[in-house]
Amino acid sequence: MTPGRSRERRTLADRRRRHRRRRLAFAAAAAAALLAVLLLGVVLVGSSSEPRGAPRADAHLHATPPPRQRLSPAGLPLAAPALLLTGLKTPALDPVHLAFRKPPRAGLLFNLQTGQVLWERNPDKRMRIASLTKMMTALLTVQNASPHEKVLISRRAADMAGSKVGVLPAGHHVRLESLLYGLMLPSGNDAAVALAERVSHRVSTFVRRMNSEAAALGMGCTHYSSPSGYYDRGNFSCASDLAILAQADLAQPRIERVVHTLSAALPFPIKGGKLYLYNNNPLLIYHYPGTTGLKTGYTEAAGRCLVATAERHGVRLGVVILNSTEPGIQARDLLDSGFEDVYHLKAVHEPPMPAGA
Repeated sequence: MTPGRSRERRTLADRRRRHRRRRLAFAAAAAAALLAVLLLGVVLVGSSSEPRGAPRADAHLHATPPPRQRLSPAGLPLAAPALLLTGLKTPALDPVHLAFRKPPRAGLLFNLQTGQVLWERNPDKRMRIASLTKMMTALLTVQNASPHEKVLISRRAADMAGSKVGVLPAGHHVRLESLLYGLMLPSGNDAAVALAERVSHRVSTFVRRMNSEAAALGMGCTHYSSPSGYYDRGNFSCASDLAILAQADLAQPRIERVVHTLSAALPFPIKGGKLYLYNNNPLLIYHYPGTTGLKTGYTEAAGRCLVATAERHGVRLGVVILNSTEPGIQARDLLDSGFEDVYHLKAVHEPPMPAGA
């Protein structure tokens, strides 16, 4: 090999080595640049994140919504029940286990003071309640009007159908407390309309107040469409709600006095100046010992209904009977069982109650 050829080969080898070094240096620089970009991205993401424990901006999209407030059948927010019924909807644990040959469609035996349920049958079943509606009419009346007020009797009130006081003089004024007795003893539909018009001027306004008061008492299955209950459409409740209302009624001394009365002679603007009224409650009629109230009801759709209350030796019990063939007898038997079997009170003499009462 000539000296010239040898130098040429060395020159080519040097050139190849320089090219390799440049390629390696370029690759190293590119890798370093890529690593730098990746590190910068991590830093930027970390700096834009919220501190640990801080709420995310979209947290409301993933949060569990608060529980919806329960509404009454009239669409009003329900308050906590005014009477907390304990042991409800556990019939196997009830201390009273009476079985009737023809039981009511629904019913409840309970302690008016503690709310303890002693016996139950379909306590939350929505039922027609007929004139048990007047328990709420009476409550709103005593809450909003004094006994000595004068009530103008409208033609609408005087012409009401169904059970009525019957001698309300249209265009004349009647003492309010006389109408309260007429509402609760003979279950006057005419008295119900007259009182509704006195308290709220319009019957429709009074009915709205009835539904508002039901929601305020925590009556979750009750809806009213009239102050009398004569029309069943849109007018319903359940045994557990009527237990709450019974306690609220008896907490009013004026109502307690009225519903405890078997008969009354009241001042009235008619010939003779007196109105004689008689209670429909079978427990009062047949002198069940300790009876304190409260209200009867009947329409063809509702059947015979009764809310009855009694007290013995400081124990106060209430019973609700809905759609029964013998509401008085069934109420008596349940109350006896409560007083004697649960509270161990001595049995007392009871006048007989005829079949079908």
